[in-house]
Amino acid sequence: MAALMNRETERESLDRLLDTVRSARSQALIVRGDPGVGKTALLDYLTGRASEFRVLPVSGVQSQMELAYAALHLLVEPILHRLDEMPAPQRTALRTALGLSPGPAPDRFLVGLALLTLLSDAAGDRPLICVVDDEQWLDQASAQALGFVARRLAADPVGLVFGAREPSAHLTGLPVLDLGGLDPSHARELLDANLSGPLDDQVRDRIVTEAQGNPLALLELPRSMTTADFAGGFGLPAVPSISLRLEEGFLRRMEALPAPSRRLLQLAAADPSGDPVLVHRAARRLGIPPQAAMPAAEAHLLEFTERVHFRHPLVRSVAYRSASEPARREMHAALAEVTDPASDPDRRAWHRAQSVSGTDEQVAAELERSAERAQSRGGLAAAAAFREQLVRLTPDPARHAERALAAAGITMASGAFGRALELLDAAAAGPLPPFAAAQADQLRARITFVAGVGEDALAVLIRSAERLTPLDPGLARVSYLEAIRAASFAGRMTGPGSMTEIAYAARALPAPADPGPTDRLLDALATIFIDGPAAAAPALRRVAREFAGSGLTREDGLAFGWLATAVIWDDDAAYEINARQVAASRATGALDQLPLDLVALALSEAWRGDFASAEAHMAETAAICEITGSQMPPSTTAFLAALRGDPVRLAPHVEALHAVAGFGQQSQATYAHWVSAVLASGHGRHADAYAEARLAVDDNHVFVSLWALPQLIEAAVKVGAHDEAARALDQLTATTHDGTDFGRGQEALGRALLAGDFSLYVEAIELFGRAGIRTEQARARLLLGEWLRAEGRLDEARASLREAREMFEDMGMAAYADRARRELMATGERAVRRRKTVAPAALTDRESLIAWLAADGLSNPEIGAQLFLSARTVEWHLGKVFGKLGATSRTELAALLGDQRT
Repeated sequence: MAALMNRETERESLDRLLDTVRSARSQALIVRGDPGVGKTALLDYLTGRASEFRVLPVSGVQSQMELAYAALHLLVEPILHRLDEMPAPQRTALRTALGLSPGPAPDRFLVGLALLTLLSDAAGDRPLICVVDDEQWLDQASAQALGFVARRLAADPVGLVFGAREPSAHLTGLPVLDLGGLDPSHARELLDANLSGPLDDQVRDRIVTEAQGNPLALLELPRSMTTADFAGGFGLPAVPSISLRLEEGFLRRMEALPAPSRRLLQLAAADPSGDPVLVHRAARRLGIPPQAAMPAAEAHLLEFTERVHFRHPLVRSVAYRSASEPARREMHAALAEVTDPASDPDRRAWHRAQSVSGTDEQVAAELERSAERAQSRGGLAAAAAFREQLVRLTPDPARHAERALAAAGITMASGAFGRALELLDAAAAGPLPPFAAAQADQLRARITFVAGVGEDALAVLIRSAERLTPLDPGLARVSYLEAIRAASFAGRMTGPGSMTEIAYAARALPAPADPGPTDRLLDALATIFIDGPAAAAPALRRVAREFAGSGLTREDGLAFGWLATAVIWDDDAAYEINARQVAASRATGALDQLPLDLVALALSEAWRGDFASAEAHMAETAAICEITGSQMPPSTTAFLAALRGDPVRLAPHVEALHAVAGFGQQSQATYAHWVSAVLASGHGRHADAYAEARLAVDDNHVFVSLWALPQLIEAAVKVGAHDEAARALDQLTATTHDGTDFGRGQEALGRALLAGDFSLYVEAIELFGRAGIRTEQARARLLLGEWLRAEGRLDEARASLREAREMFEDMGMAAYADRARRELMATGERAVRRRKTVAPAALTDRESLIAWLAADGLSNPEIGAQLFLSARTVEWHLGKVFGKLGATSRTELAALLGDQRT
């Protein structure tokens, strides 16, 4: 094969991939190169070498990029009979995404997990290779799902090989095999092998130079040359790129065809389905005879077999662009007429849209239905594309503006923020009624906030609220809530654009006639900054319980509920709100919001000592960010590392938090000081804990500085700074008095430390226990034991310290457990040994997490579903865990881990 000349290294890479998959290990690879360089030929080589494999091929088609999961459907069609063997939630999600069953929009990660399970199960019979050509032209939903799977297959005999000019962002981080041109000697050899007669050396050298080693160019350039070119060597003007040179050559060959053959080429290029029956039916409507296919085949441009096959993707694009606008509209109209409206309504609607030159309300309405179907399948990018087209087709100016606004909203949700802003500009240019105009302003502010949290986003949100005030005070109140949320990230407590300025502006708004939960929340938050936390605490407690206990949805403002809980130590409400937020974000596929929700939920789980769930949610967050390219500060991950007492894991997270703070999120620096204080306290380095906690509290952040007060009180007492501890306690009690068990426990413990009061220590332990905050309950037991030892009450001290040590070891808080062990030894207790646990370096992070989940009783499929891994990959990781720890069963593994939930 011409394109495989001088490709020994590349073929060896593909052979190694096949060997890896044969050995029951997965591998992904991107074959990247310019058009015509030989990517498809190498993929064909791979397929030819995979005779004992099940091969699933698919190619991206540029005109099909708007149809959600179109490529994925073609890829997995041969194994869809295995759907019945999959877990019901995964089966339902995949069937809905592929349009096989009706239902609400599936969670995109559940679709990815379903694809992972389907490929893993199919590979159980024999090794499996997915070959994806022209990946850059896949629809976004399919590309995202395949990128997700490529990163999560490990111990499965599955290979994923992508051919791409420039791979999409969904494949970022996967191994790449770059395909360059042939060296000059092989280029001349290939050129000579495909010439029908002798060629002047000067012309040969010019062709080789022009082709730059591109095999397709070496084959095609001579075909586009005239007799004069061959004779003199002066007919090859320089061109900007090989692609352009190839396109010019293909265009010349098309122009040499009879008119019906050219028309058939253009028609086939307009149809993304590749269905020859469909193309021939449309051709008959256009008066193109069946024999028109023969000249195109003889010119090696187009073949009709079981599928429509172009010589090269460039032929398709050149053919389509060569048609005039009227001709394109006529072709799309014919294709729409022969496309079944029952079985393929969306493709029919798309063809109808391309057939219209001006506006057409009937076609726009059809596109609107297609957009709704695409959105119900989780295809946000497809829904956005349909809505953008229907905006173009809408004749009525008012409806045009209204539809542009709706398109902007769904386009934002799909992640195309720039295009969403353009659609907002189009909406603003139309006759929007006041309420819709207010919505447009608010959406613009939201896009600015989501696109980049910082002072610019905050300023836009404040300006948006000010503009909304005379138009719709209710929407203005929501905008001020969003501004407070943005200010909390920016760490702006005072000055222009600060929480205080926002609070005064919000309080100046007219009182709503029928206030709802978000109205009461805004009023309570404004009170914090105007009248102080103590004045706001009662209202915040009421609204926190309202958010936690009601049936509020995302549309009702559920996402703002955590703002009430963060100040008043109401973790019960925070946990309930965040769990519902996670469920809502998953259900709607809101990938911009889901990482924030998961991080907040994991923070609650960390406080409660449920490190396994917290780490699983952080792993899910990392998976989402890996796929979407989003970036989340490692705040909760840092808190977990601090609670574990692991300085090696914490150090890079603290560095990252300080780096993020330099880009407008000052709150992350406060967070870094707080978690550093937690770490130092666990190791008993009280002076370091005091210094870091003071920095966190002095930052005066409305949330994080409050959370650092317990560390400051403890450390200040330990280093003898009792006045500092008393001031910190006064700050703490402003939000804990008469509050939740969690907050009252913190207050009781602070008073116990300052007063040395046994009953207050006991009260704190009981309150933390009722609140379910195991980390703080164990800390209170430790501090009680330390105080009892100092008082000489050694028997009581031993009892409290033993309980503290057991709790710390159960949760995996190694540094705190060692601190308790040292205190026990100081009481005179002998043989105080560390519980046998896994050394931090013995297992990787993923192995450790899987080990804890397995010890907790989860099955391999359950672990895989939680961590987005195949069950076979979980089994492979567990095999490595068993080997490293010397365990032979899950029961023994649980014993070795000390029945911990880390």
